[in-house]
Amino acid sequence: MPFDGQPMLRGSLLELRPLRSDDFAALYRVAADPLMWALHPNPDRYQEPVFRAFFEQGLACGGALLATDVATRQVIGTSRFDRYDEARNEIEIGWTFLARSHWGGVYNGEMKQLMLAHAFRYVKRVVFVVGPGNLRSRRALEKIGATHCGSRTDDNGEPRVLYEITPPAFDRWVAKRSDGANEPPVRPSK
Repeated sequence: MPFDGQPMLRGSLLELRPLRSDDFAALYRVAADPLMWALHPNPDRYQEPVFRAFFEQGLACGGALLATDVATRQVIGTSRFDRYDEARNEIEIGWTFLARSHWGGVYNGEMKQLMLAHAFRYVKRVVFVVGPGNLRSRRALEKIGATHCGSRTDDNGEPRVLYEITPPAFDRWVAKRSDGANEPPVRPSK
């Protein structure tokens, strides 16, 4: 079964839907905060031309999702599925950012839970690629049960750290969340 990179996913805190070209202005309002990108390998992504290239890449990959806050209906960020590899039975999740007003774990946790639950309907392994100095993202991945599994060089020759998560680690994290450690488990809607 081919991977569905354009799902509609809804949790108690946020909704994810396929990114559209007319989402640029709303998403750029979130991305225009230079402090969001301070630890990121692309610290200039808050600049409109740099962000436009990122946005266009998201549209082209066919797996970019727009995140909105369920309570306020405001755009709060994005994430994407990319680089589906049927032979390796894996997909990459990444290119994620959230408005600083939504940092702190619960929104990112729900986003990852929704996306991972969807991904594991199709694959046995999800990969995350992070800049070595992006400690905020690395800690967030470790919180959800992802483990460091190596490194590689990206398309621009920059070093990247690889993390992976498999269904058993995901299930342990979901169980931990549902034991009251965080929000109750989220069931993706189709």
